[in-house]
Amino acid sequence: MTDLSALTARQLLAGYEKGEFSPVDATRATLARIEAVQPLVNAFVRVDAEDALAQAEASAARWRRKEPLGLVDGVPVSVKDLLLMRGGPTLRGSRTVRPDAAWNEDAPSVARLREHGAVFLGKTTTPEFGWKGVTDSPLSGATGNPYDPSRTSGGSSGGSAAAVALGAGPLSLGTDGGGSVRIPASFCGIFGLKPTYGRVPLYPSSPFGTLAHVGPMTRDVADAALLMDVISGPDWRDWSQLAPGGSMTAELDGGVKGLRVAYSASFGGQVAVRPDVAVAVRAAAGKLAELGAYVEEADPAMGSEHSADPMEAFHTLWFSGAARLVQHFGAKQRELLDPGLREVSALGARYSALDYLAAVDARMELGRRMGRFHATYDLLLTPTLPITAFEANAEVPKGSGHRRWTGWTPFTYPFNLTQQPAATMPCGLDADGLPIGVQLVAARHRDDLVLRAAHALKHLVGSPTAAL
Repeated sequence: MTDLSALTARQLLAGYEKGEFSPVDATRATLARIEAVQPLVNAFVRVDAEDALAQAEASAARWRRKEPLGLVDGVPVSVKDLLLMRGGPTLRGSRTVRPDAAWNEDAPSVARLREHGAVFLGKTTTPEFGWKGVTDSPLSGATGNPYDPSRTSGGSSGGSAAAVALGAGPLSLGTDGGGSVRIPASFCGIFGLKPTYGRVPLYPSSPFGTLAHVGPMTRDVADAALLMDVISGPDWRDWSQLAPGGSMTAELDGGVKGLRVAYSASFGGQVAVRPDVAVAVRAAAGKLAELGAYVEEADPAMGSEHSADPMEAFHTLWFSGAARLVQHFGAKQRELLDPGLREVSALGARYSALDYLAAVDARMELGRRMGRFHATYDLLLTPTLPITAFEANAEVPKGSGHRRWTGWTPFTYPFNLTQQPAATMPCGLDADGLPIGVQLVAARHRDDLVLRAAHALKHLVGSPTAAL
């Protein structure tokens, strides 16, 4: 018999339509999978099985009447615990958040999923307020990697990535302020997309401002496109949302023939990339060429001798956001914080308004440079990360010399500064059997190109399977 927890959202929907199985069957299978893997990786902070099954029963009745509510009716979905989901607390990985507050509102992306009939499984783990690129918090502990639970799942959407990789729901909502969808998706061997800023409405706004995006985390590109078609719906609560665009699913099969692709192995030698990662990503570039794209080695100017280092601007904006986040916390609340968050928030409080505006200027200049770059190239291909998953409960790899998580994520956070669409997909395994990710980046508003290229490439590189 088919293991329903192993199916994609689109495969589940096809089965519902044919009457081969029901949303109740799929939800029961997924809940059983969660029960099996949760003790191993700690991907969820809350699972409401009774409510999920009630939602599934309602969906099954709609399918029997051949009246599905929307595009994902009956599909099991998880939500990162930074996004509001009515009926339970959104604790954001923090002991400073009161669980007994009124929790009666959905974030825009969650509201759109509810309107389309999704079955909500529960909330996934996050570091405290999503502040770093790994997933551990004072509230819920560490989330392990599906390929080796002693390693990190990445972050800050680590719970969502681990859940999707292990069959604990085919769709999950993550957030990405400096790579927080792409980092864990890469470490856990799944697909993750950071859309163009504003493509998916966000409310409440992130303390990290316009660096933060909401994006899909799925096992394949087609499911991500389907999820984008749902969560891109408008919501008046986000004043910065973009006007609704066309269907992402409709654009998937456009292929890459004739597209101009820049392959940057190391941002012009600025990043030390592990050899097995470099080999796998170079092979992915070659696959795009086989598919008809024009691929050439070319590097965007990231912190070159002609431009400012984007890390300094990112740190100013990110640490200032952390300072604003805890601005009204008393001494007792601050004692409850992740020590790293407490440290960066103290650093952020020292910046002046002029420091902040200088970072905004650097951000705009980087955006202009990338605009020029994409006047020549449709896509940029890079490693998602220069490394694979390292030990859990650490912000940086042991012995790396890095002080903060941004030291080992040089390929992800620059594109939060520029607000471009960027996706990661698995392109192989390293010598330890850990997933390697390749990143595809396009100009603002060209999410369709990222998804098209990833969809075409997937058929050649395949996807690894988690060992657990």
